Amino acid sequence: MRSWARLPVGRPVWLDGADTEAVALATDPLPDDAPALVTYLPADARSTTGFVAAVLCELQRTAVALFPAWLPGAEGLDGPGGAGMAAVRTLALRRASASDHFGPFLAELAELALSGRPDAPSGFSPETRAAGLARVIATSFGRSRAALLVDVPAGLSPAGQEVLVAGCEWLAQRGQLGVWLTGAPLDTDRVPHVTPPLDTKRIQHVTPPLDGDEGRPRVSYPAVAGRPHPGSRSEQALEAALARYAWAAGRAWNQTYRPHPLAAPVRVDLLWQDERCVVEIDGPEHRRPRTFDEDRRRDVRLQLAGYAVLRFTDSHVLTDPQAVVRQIELYLSRRRGTPEG
Repeated sequence: MRSWARLPVGRPVWLDGADTEAVALATDPLPDDAPALVTYLPADARSTTGFVAAVLCELQRTAVALFPAWLPGAEGLDGPGGAGMAAVRTLALRRASASDHFGPFLAELAELALSGRPDAPSGFSPETRAAGLARVIATSFGRSRAALLVDVPAGLSPAGQEVLVAGCEWLAQRGQLGVWLTGAPLDTDRVPHVTPPLDTKRIQHVTPPLDGDEGRPRVSYPAVAGRPHPGSRSEQALEAALARYAWAAGRAWNQTYRPHPLAAPVRVDLLWQDERCVVEIDGPEHRRPRTFDEDRRRDVRLQLAGYAVLRFTDSHVLTDPQAVVRQIELYLSRRRGTPEG
């Protein structure tokens, strides 16, 4: 089986026999040899310039959301007031001086992140932004490179396909990104086909779209260990609710469990390690047959290792977070042998 690290950088490639769900399952958690992976659902673009601009906008939003994972030392800075902006700029320039990051670009991005302006225009060229954003996203996950997984929409006209392929070529070359294509087939010989390192038993069928797939986020990316996923409203809401209670101490977000070195790792949304309690929050994608099946496999592996798995839908967390918190508290109290509050 090929390694993720051996997929080419600098030109787009088509992933044979895979779809975005299969790749998502295979890269959650990120394998040790995989680049930091951002999945992109393209919008309709009439020109290569427009396509590139839309992708760079989404990558900038991603980088801002991932802050401060890519800037060590910025964790304690809170908002643009006072000396915060000067401090974050100094941190960024210091970070760049000891790395491959371009200092002025990193400083600008850090200021945008601290001020909460993900959509603010950049003063740098598209070429500088493409390379800089790729480095920042890779750094966020402790990787040396990043890849963009493009889910090609169905029904593209020949002109639309040309725009998409040309835009992907530009991003791969100028950003030194891995650009991987899946989805609807393209009528072109400009994109070579490669075989990704996937378990073929898990990609034997393509799952049909769910109702409401048109509401999918334009961009998705893995979680950073130790934090609620910045793109998950439900994880953010549950963390805000749990932060009010002393009994919730000891929780850790988006941790990876591996029973032994040869076993496939499992990423869990929320973990209390001492109590061996796992909390999973399921969005609509967990209703897909393949993802549902994978969830059950993961649950069994965790249960055999002595972990309890509490599953809640994201709708439940968002509409009644206190009920979810109460159920977690009841379980932890029993596990700890302490009186229920």
